[in-house]
Amino acid sequence: MHDHGPDKEPLIIALQRVIHWAVRLLAIMMVAVILMGVVDVAWTLYQRVLEPPAFILTIPDILATFGAFMAVLIAIEIFINITIYLREDVIHVKIVIATALMAVARKVIILDMDKTGYLELFGLAALVFTASISYWLVHKTPAFSVRFGKDGAPDPDTNPEVARGAAATTDDLPETKIRPTNVRKT
Repeated sequence: MHDHGPDKEPLIIALQRVIHWAVRLLAIMMVAVILMGVVDVAWTLYQRVLEPPAFILTIPDILATFGAFMAVLIAIEIFINITIYLREDVIHVKIVIATALMAVARKVIILDMDKTGYLELFGLAALVFTASISYWLVHKTPAFSVRFGKDGAPDPDTNPEVARGAAATTDDLPETKIRPTNVRKT
């Protein structure tokens, strides 16, 4: 996961291990939150169904249930973010923006129009618009990863994209002594 070469500071290596274990602890706690959220959804639905008139859900009941469902789905998305970070040691912006969009969608779904001012509606609309544009931009931007090596020559044996000619040129990179060994699309 991390480059533990001889040139790494022992303190940095130790701190990276602490952070990695902290993220694992967050994953465990998020699973607990998800399970409690599922229990809350079941309890909310149970209460709404048994209130008079029994077995009939009103619009506010449905919206409350949707809000509880969405909260659990947001927690699941956050758990996915955590597990991807643990596996790849990288934060995927697209997934983070998708999680934010889901949170905004939850807010829109449970919004009480009678108690919401026009400034809050305008701000929420701006948030939906900017998050959607951000997601679209991230989705349309080609993802790539540049690997740096010692000799600066792309290796077609270890990277099929280089063999197909999909590698970035060193002219596209800022002036540096380190040149990419290969480039892979993700």
